[in-house]
Amino acid sequence: MSRKATSREATSPEAASSEGKTGADAWRQVAEAGHTGDEATARESASAADPVLRELALGALERMGKLSNGDLRSAFSDGDHAVRRRAAIIAAKRRDVSLTPLLGDAHDGVVEAAVWACGEHETVSEEEFATLVSLATAATEPLVREAAVAALGAIGDQRGLAAILAGCVDKPAIRRRAVLALAPFSGPEVDAALQAALQDRDWQVRQAAEDLSP
Repeated sequence: MSRKATSREATSPEAASSEGKTGADAWRQVAEAGHTGDEATARESASAADPVLRELALGALERMGKLSNGDLRSAFSDGDHAVRRRAAIIAAKRRDVSLTPLLGDAHDGVVEAAVWACGEHETVSEEEFATLVSLATAATEPLVREAAVAALGAIGDQRGLAAILAGCVDKPAIRRRAVLALAPFSGPEVDAALQAALQDRDWQVRQAAEDLSP
């Protein structure tokens, strides 16, 4: 996965507009719409040229309870990575929405959010699970591997244990997450990983192992 994200179409207050308003005013109006229940304004902004407006519109519609699963799935294919990431974060609360489309996103930040959302779901599809296992060991971005081992720990499926154990010998931040992700599991391999973590050169890894040790 590459960090070469799709650039925003308009990110400055001067570049964005809605009904003749400057970007800052338009952004404020959409943000306020979520609190006032102004669905029409939020809906209009959901298809705006400015990606900031589209991202804000997702949050506004979610806040007022008007964001459908269909709206969310449409946002998964938005041309702007920040909109897709916001959609992934919102999807964490919706277990009936598959994160599969975003787990293969071109932007690492989107993938990380989608992986985290899978962990929040705790129960995932076979396709999502297989992708999480792969990302935990093969993702080039460390933050994605870290999120993946954490998600596998939250899911607690025995088939994810090997990937979590691999995380126990990865970079320090990933080792810390991986050790904590061992909590639902037991057995000789888990005991050995915890014993090794107790001697880790990173004190936070050692602390995580101590927290799990009997």
